[in-house]
Amino acid sequence: MKRNIYSHLRDWVNTEDRKVLLLRGARQVGKTYAVRHIARDFDSYLEVNFEESKEIYSFFDTSLNPESIIRKLENYFGVIIEPGKTLLFFDEIQACPDAIRSLRFLYEKMPELHVIAGGSLLEFALESIPSHGVGRITSLFMFPMTFYEFLQAIDEEHLWNEVKESIVSGTSILEAFHLRLVDHLKNYMMIGGMPEVVKTFTKTGNIHACQKTLNDLLRTFRDDFAKYKKRIPTARLHEVFESIVFQAGNKFKYSKACPDASSSSVKSTLDLLVLSGLAYRVYHSSAQGLPLGAQIKPKRFKIILLDVGLHQRILGLDLSKLMVSNDFDTINKGAVAEMFVAQELRGGSDPYNPQELYYWHREARQSNAEVDFIIQHDANILPIEVKSGGSGSMQSMRIFMKNRNIISAIRTSLENFGAIDNIDIVPLYAIAAYIYSDITE
Repeated sequence: MKRNIYSHLRDWVNTEDRKVLLLRGARQVGKTYAVRHIARDFDSYLEVNFEESKEIYSFFDTSLNPESIIRKLENYFGVIIEPGKTLLFFDEIQACPDAIRSLRFLYEKMPELHVIAGGSLLEFALESIPSHGVGRITSLFMFPMTFYEFLQAIDEEHLWNEVKESIVSGTSILEAFHLRLVDHLKNYMMIGGMPEVVKTFTKTGNIHACQKTLNDLLRTFRDDFAKYKKRIPTARLHEVFESIVFQAGNKFKYSKACPDASSSSVKSTLDLLVLSGLAYRVYHSSAQGLPLGAQIKPKRFKIILLDVGLHQRILGLDLSKLMVSNDFDTINKGAVAEMFVAQELRGGSDPYNPQELYYWHREARQSNAEVDFIIQHDANILPIEVKSGGSGSMQSMRIFMKNRNIISAIRTSLENFGAIDNIDIVPLYAIAAYIYSDITE
């Protein structure tokens, strides 16, 4: 299955002054597979998994001298490591903090050696090693497969040509193509973008088989919670994890997540889930100007789960209704459409600098207003509504645009391409392509 990140990895490989690369992202998003894919371009490849080979920790605890470390790795694994010809991959490197500390010296003393490091719980280790390699290490972030990558996997990539043509020409896509894309979109919303689940779908075409794979993934994530139990009780992690889904689309409330626990305890639990990459905070911003992140209210935020398929699976939605419905309310039950848009906005953005998401909400007596997402696009503020219906449903958007003197916005739904005044109508399946013009480069 093709991944957009391959091109970024190849660019890194061919960069003369490249740094050590940290490949970051949650478990099971495809980090190891991506590295193995790019390793085909090298004469030799050594993959060191620190969870599987704990005995090699001693290579790093006595000396961080790169030449000494490389010699020991060569002798242990029986692989010649030659700068410029070998790709060295440290997987699950968070298990050996000294190995993380060695990365800066590998860059300084052996700059021609291609070194990638990754791990599913890497963020925890980096948090405790604040100066692990400033100026010597660059980070590349991976997310679940985007809708475009899903189309590639099911051999429907040609449909994207129609999407791109409509975006460039500013015209609606032919209805036959639009309906076909909506059908694929519904499948994607049911299975999500976790590579193992998409692989199951490409092999079987069976949604229920994909649900079983999603169940397996959820068990894997929940089993991982045991690794956090020194900090947080496992039962509380389960409660907060599921509450993320059931509070989706609304301001997250600690009291709803775990009524018997203190707010500080729930916050600590949520912080762990965010740090693991399983969840992401969408903060409220007053959006008076740029940067949006300078105007957030830290206690007011929404939470999105890593993947829309996992989100849907926890919700336990009636898939039969989703398969046959073209009604937006059915599609968006449990805020599934909002989660999809968030996933596309993050996954389709620059992996070196993933898109930060915000939302806006005005609470006033008999005059509440909310815009689902606000992002910085180029040097402008771009509001995005996840909606159906006509112009009357965009009252909140118009209030926001008027108050902030914003001249353009997006409404995304099951509708075809179009526009109402200065608000562009963009199909859900095309939201990332519409904003990030290079998504298919």
